[in-house]
Amino acid sequence: MELKPTIGLEIHIELNTLSKMFCSCRNDSSEIEPNKNVCPVCLAHPGVLPVANKEAVKKLVKTALALNCQINQESFFERKNYFYPDLPKGYQISQYQAPLSTGGYLDLPQAGKRIKITRIHMEEDTGSLVHAEGADYSLVNFNRSGVPLMELVTEPDFETADEVKEFIKELQLILRYLNVSWANMEKGEMRCEVNISLSEAKSQNSKVKNELGTKVEVKNLNSIAVAGAAVEYEIKRQTEILEKGDKVIQETRGWHDAKRLTFSQRQKEQAHDYRYFPEPDLPILHLSGEFIEEIKTCIPELPHEKRKRFEVEYGLTTGDVEVFISKKDLAGFFENVMSELSEWVGSEKGTGLKDEEIKKLAKIAANYLVNDVLGQNEEKSFLFSPENFAEFIKKIYLNEISSKIAKIVLGKMIQTGNDPSHIIREEGLAQISDAGVIEISAKEVIASNQKAIEDYRKGKQASLQFLIGQLMAKTKGKASPDLAKAVLINLLK
Repeated sequence: MELKPTIGLEIHIELNTLSKMFCSCRNDSSEIEPNKNVCPVCLAHPGVLPVANKEAVKKLVKTALALNCQINQESFFERKNYFYPDLPKGYQISQYQAPLSTGGYLDLPQAGKRIKITRIHMEEDTGSLVHAEGADYSLVNFNRSGVPLMELVTEPDFETADEVKEFIKELQLILRYLNVSWANMEKGEMRCEVNISLSEAKSQNSKVKNELGTKVEVKNLNSIAVAGAAVEYEIKRQTEILEKGDKVIQETRGWHDAKRLTFSQRQKEQAHDYRYFPEPDLPILHLSGEFIEEIKTCIPELPHEKRKRFEVEYGLTTGDVEVFISKKDLAGFFENVMSELSEWVGSEKGTGLKDEEIKKLAKIAANYLVNDVLGQNEEKSFLFSPENFAEFIKKIYLNEISSKIAKIVLGKMIQTGNDPSHIIREEGLAQISDAGVIEISAKEVIASNQKAIEDYRKGKQASLQFLIGQLMAKTKGKASPDLAKAVLINLLK
């Protein structure tokens, strides 16, 4: 039996507003003192009234527009009724019948696939439970209760764990570019639930789906890797059940990280089980066309747009582009460097830079930033400025320093933040451009490498490169590479 997975996602995203959704308590996911950011509203004391957070609504609309959704100018809040220890009201203020946005999509660049979005609606977060180790009780922390929460629901368009992981990663980037959420999954600021069913691959009609496509939901997945692992495990588990001729139970399951498996939690609820009805304490939400258009003008360049521009404008490799896309501050630093280089090298040559020259400079700058600077400076802010780094790249581009000296200079720049000219002067790293001085060292290299000389004279060009390397080592990388080559060729005539 050949089975095809059908997967949909529900993603909960905490918005990074200053206050909570329906009260003025501080919204701070880093707060470690329990029950500090609470008040009668988010603790559900009798007689309190909620007031909707306008900034939260704006952030949801901004997200929905970036994801190509339709904004509903009229929507309303509802009560979603269920009992859980960290839900003090006994219901959650959410949206169901009339969400703020519907439709939309997100394209996956690697998978080359479009994932449709069903809706993005607004609700409030619950509190959180703290399970004391070795104790037979749990504690409730209400700091998170009432935090603005977006819920994004996709169509069941996924077929693999890799597609699921790519979607979550791309969405996380978009949220951060928009500055609507920090989206740190390890802090619970973004939480994922996957709905998975299997059906016979050669017959995807509704009847077969009813028989074989029973939906299982895996809740509260707190990292991209865990979401992928849960999908892979469920596909394997459900496949084994169906191949035995048994039926998959419709249920909600959790993820056990230590055992790397899902486990049953409860039978899956249906929408009617929550007994939705309009929230009587909140009015209908009306959004004007002007309000929506104003938000649209605040949407910055998004990851897929920056990705395409970096490939076309700078000719960077896919690997380098992805590093810059995932590190927005680094991408901004790189662009400032390129702006400086365009002006600097262009004026040096007396002409504007051609496309191929821009791409050559970009390749050099990206290579040193990604492979050298990040390799030594992953968690630190740069001590040197874009102007200083541009000066460093300029010296490499104009062959004013060798690659060996470049490594030394860059290491000092990372440590001290000093400009490259200062470091070269202080460390005595200035390039040797005197042919006579280089010739003295070249003769010593020739005298001690007779085999390479013979090979070169037999036509082996690799031997010349070997000799140049020996000469550069002899001068501790200070000799002008072009001049070193010319001197050697002249001596070997």
